[in-house]
Amino acid sequence: MCDNKYMEIAINEAKLGIEKRHGGPFGAIIVKDGKIIAQNHNRVIETNDPTAHAEMLVIREASKILNTFDLSECILYTSCEPCPMCYSAVHWAKIPIVYYGATKHDAKTIGFDDEYIYEVLLGKAKDNKLSLKNISRDSALKIFSLYEKDDKKCLY
Repeated sequence: MCDNKYMEIAINEAKLGIEKRHGGPFGAIIVKDGKIIAQNHNRVIETNDPTAHAEMLVIREASKILNTFDLSECILYTSCEPCPMCYSAVHWAKIPIVYYGATKHDAKTIGFDDEYIYEVLLGKAKDNKLSLKNISRDSALKIFSLYEKDDKKCLY
C-alpha cells in the first residue's frame, strides 16, 4: 500500500470521529512493515480526556500491541500536523517518520490554535497562563540519585 492510501485511512478515521461526535477532525494510524498496527481518531469529547488526541491514542495502542515503548520501526500517518503534545509523544516513542495532511495553520483556521504553546516553547510568550513553581527539589533529587544508582534500570 502506498503512503497516500495510508493517509486516506487516517483521514477516514478522522471523519468517523466527527460522525460519532468523539472530538475534533483528527485521525491517525501507525504502520510497521506495511501493516497497520493501530488506528484511531480524536476522542477528547467522548472520554473527557484532553490528551485523547488521535496520535496519542495510536501510540498507546501500538505500544501495547507491539509490547514496546520503542516504535522506531513504525511510521505515523495523521490527518493533521501534530500539536506540541503529540509531537512530543512521537519523539518519545522514537517514531522516525510522520506523514501529515492538514497543517497547524489549517487547524488554527477552524479553532485549534496551539500558537501560545509554540511561543512558550520558544520563550516568546507575552503572558504566562501557567505558573510553574519549584518546591522540594532536594527530596526529588534523592529519587533521581536512587534511579541513577539502579544497575537494572531500563533507559528509554
